[in-house]
Amino acid sequence: MAALAAALCLAAPAVAQDDAAPESWSDVDIVYLGEQHDNPAHHARQAELVAALDPTALVFEMLTPDQAALVTPGLIADQTAMEAALGWNASGWPDFAMYHPIFAAAPEAAIYGAAIPRDQARRVMDEGITDVFGDDAARYGLADPLPETDQQAREALQMAAHCDALPAEMLPMMVEIQRLRDAALARAALQALETAGAPVVVITGNGHARTDWGAPAAVARVAPDVTQRALGQGEDDTGPPDGTFDAIEITAPVDRGDPCAAFN
Repeated sequence: MAALAAALCLAAPAVAQDDAAPESWSDVDIVYLGEQHDNPAHHARQAELVAALDPTALVFEMLTPDQAALVTPGLIADQTAMEAALGWNASGWPDFAMYHPIFAAAPEAAIYGAAIPRDQARRVMDEGITDVFGDDAARYGLADPLPETDQQAREALQMAAHCDALPAEMLPMMVEIQRLRDAALARAALQALETAGAPVVVITGNGHARTDWGAPAAVARVAPDVTQRALGQGEDDTGPPDGTFDAIEITAPVDRGDPCAAFN
């Protein structure tokens, strides 16, 4: 996962930036706070912004709906108990100590999970993306093939993110799974908005927060009147994250060693 996070910032992006600082986005319906998953500074910034935005709901890429249903203000108050209840150590995500302050910044917010478990994602290969997503797959654009130029760009990004080590025949499926995760985040964000009201804050990787083809694009397709803003967070050795965002912030990098060593 660290290798993937490190490799996602590879190409110079086209950036649409908002003049307003993310702290001022409290009047926006859905705010996406992107991250490189293993960068503590990105999570600290997310926690700071969550405290400033005071969201009614938080949507986490890292949690399944079942996990999210376990979270209460009382559980948030006990970091150790919360980590155990969520089974975080077995999840593959980085240290829970980086994520807990985000929950603690808005302990009364409703918590939603948008994670697609690995076994469910693998079903895309046999059953197709629309069957795995279920109802409303067509509304979220999952029944339509991507334009060829977009498909090629996304496959190239997947290959680069995996250090050019993937078999080429795997790339279309990797793109489909990414589309599935984007749509799942969008659906969870809209459910949170409908149930809890604005503002909703989504905690996710930069790739899902990008406005050109991530979860914000899926929301715009389904609910074009919903207002959205997205923050992307990069590192000063690799630059801004790929894609378009309303604001981009750059932090010091994490020492990951050789991000491609795991593929050798």
